[in-house]
Amino acid sequence: MMRAAVLTRPGRLEIERRPIPKPGAGEALLKVARVGICGTDLHIFHGNYVADSLPMVPGHEFTGTIAALGPGVTGLEVGRKAVVDMNIGCGQCYWCRRNEILNCPDMQQMGITMDGAFADYMVVPARLVIPAPDHVPFDVLALTEPLACVVRAARKARVTFGQSVVVIGAGPIGNLHVQLLRTIGAAPIIVTDLSADRVHMALECGADIGVSDPAQLKQTVLDATDGRGADIVIESVGNPALYATALRLMRKGGHLAAFGLTGAEDTLALPILDTILHETSVKGSVAGMGQDMHDALTLLVHGRIHTAPFTRASYPLEDIQHAFDSITDRPGDLKTQITLSEEQTP
Repeated sequence: MMRAAVLTRPGRLEIERRPIPKPGAGEALLKVARVGICGTDLHIFHGNYVADSLPMVPGHEFTGTIAALGPGVTGLEVGRKAVVDMNIGCGQCYWCRRNEILNCPDMQQMGITMDGAFADYMVVPARLVIPAPDHVPFDVLALTEPLACVVRAARKARVTFGQSVVVIGAGPIGNLHVQLLRTIGAAPIIVTDLSADRVHMALECGADIGVSDPAQLKQTVLDATDGRGADIVIESVGNPALYATALRLMRKGGHLAAFGLTGAEDTLALPILDTILHETSVKGSVAGMGQDMHDALTLLVHGRIHTAPFTRASYPLEDIQHAFDSITDRPGDLKTQITLSEEQTP
C-alpha cells in the first residue's frame, strides 16, 4: 500500500491508502521523491481550474527513482533517478509531431486532468521518463518541469543576447524567467512586482533593474531603453490589467510573451492598427514539453540556475494541507516542495 494526497473538494486534501500500482506495457513505475507546488496546483486547490476532475491526486512538478518497468520497456534502468514530462499526447497527430502537445485532441496532463504525483508511487508512460544524473539532488530535479515552461517561453519569444526584456511578476516563475534570460544574454532585464522582497530576490538572481512601484514602471522602462520601450515583455502573473500594461511597455516592433494564466473569459483589447503598423506580436506559452524538458534538465545539471531560493521550504506529505494553506503567507519561499522520500533507490 502507498500514501496518496487526494483533493477531495476545493480546499481539502486528504491522505488515503491505496494499492501500489503496477506498470503495464510501455509504462514505468516511479517512486516519487519530491514534488513542487505550482501556481496551477493552487488554482486547482481553490476550485478555479479543472474542478470537474475532483477527486484527484494533484502534483506535476516531480522527480523520483524508477522502481519498476512494464513489459517491452527498454532504455531505462530500475533504481535510476528520473524526471517525467507531464504532458501526454497521442504521439501521432499533427500537433504531437510538432511538439505542440497541448493542442493534441487526446492530450492529458498528470496532476491536472488525471492523478498526479502527490503519492508515494505513480505509473507513467515510459517514453516520457527522462533519466537524471544521480549526483543531482531531488530538490533540484523537481525544478525541471517549471524551468522547462520558461525554456519554452523563451524559445517561442526567440529571445537573444542584447535584447531588453521586462518580466512582470517576480514570483517563482518570474524569477526563473529572469535567470534564463540572464543565461541567454538578454540586457537589460527589468523585473517588476508589488512585493519589494521578491523584486530584491530577482535582482540577486540576475535582474538588472527592479521596480515595485507601478507608477514608476513605464518611465523606468523608457529610461533603460533609450525611450523605445522593451523588445520583449513577459507577463507572468495572469492579470488582464497587467497584460494591458505589457502592451504599453513594448517598443514598436516588440513582442508580448503571454505566459500568466487568466480566467477563461478574460480578454485583451489589442490595438489592431498599431499592431499592423508597428509590426508587434503576441505569442502564448505555458507548459514545457519534449525537448524543453531535456534542455531544462541540462541547465540544472550544469548549474546554470541558482536553485537555493526554490528549495528552502519543504513539507512531508502528511503536512500537505498546511503547506497549501500557508503558501500565500510565505512570499519569501519562491517554491514549496513536498517530500515523499529522500531514498536514492526504491
